[in-house]
Amino acid sequence: MDTDRAEAMQAVVDRVSSYQDAAPESTLDKELREAFGETDLEVTEQEVAALVAAIDEHGEVSVASVLGTD
Repeated sequence: MDTDRAEAMQAVVDRVSSYQDAAPESTLDKELREAFGETDLEVTEQEVAALVAAIDEHGEVSVASVLGTD
């Protein structure tokens, strides 16, 4: 994953996780998809699922760490 894409994804994840920390996974999934939909980023189902699971478990997360690009 290139740095620009990782930074853009991190901005979306930070925004969603900041106000959805205690939300159930279904809400996190919905909000994350909507937030990515507002960008020109193309994310895979696997990326969204991994990010939702990590946010649900840890709250704030690093996109690079979750997606194995760190």
